[in-house]
Amino acid sequence: MVRVLIVDDHPVVREGLRGMLESDPAITVAGEAGSGEEAVVRSAALAPDVVLMDLRMPGGDGVSATTRILAARPEIRVIVLTTYETDQDIVRAVEAGAAGYLLKDTSRADLLAAIISATRGETVLSPSVATRLVTRMRAPATETLSRRETEVLALVGQGLTNAEIGRALFISETTVKTHLLRVFTKLGVSDRTAAVTTALARGLL
Repeated sequence: MVRVLIVDDHPVVREGLRGMLESDPAITVAGEAGSGEEAVVRSAALAPDVVLMDLRMPGGDGVSATTRILAARPEIRVIVLTTYETDQDIVRAVEAGAAGYLLKDTSRADLLAAIISATRGETVLSPSVATRLVTRMRAPATETLSRRETEVLALVGQGLTNAEIGRALFISETTVKTHLLRVFTKLGVSDRTAAVTTALARGLL
């Protein structure tokens, strides 16, 4: 019997997943959690075989919760179950140690099969997620941003002007512009918005 902990901030989703999982005699729902923090506590108390983890929740996101759960109990298999499939989300989840990454439009049969596969030590990915990972790995290596370039770009992403960024980092506005020009060159973009978007997509921010 595979014991599963369901983690999602929406009660209706948790109820639907419970009904779906308990229709399989090989699976039982050990418990539920509505936030990342609660997931960590419940995982420690219940020691489930598999955790179905939502990504974006109040009270601690799914990636942070995954990291903490596996640090305490590395034998648990965490499967991300989310509506989001950006490169950044996928990479963060995999780096945190998730055994799988499924989308919420996954069929009942595929979800049940993924849970069983995860307990056998297999990695389970939605087809579109697997494609994204393969594409990312095949993409030409890109230059990494320096610490200061990352700081500048992060503040751009927060909507700060060059002058405001300069004051925040205690550098001149000219220096800010220089850093941004270098970022544009490294990322192959020509404006601030594209730089932020591209950096997020590549997991640089």
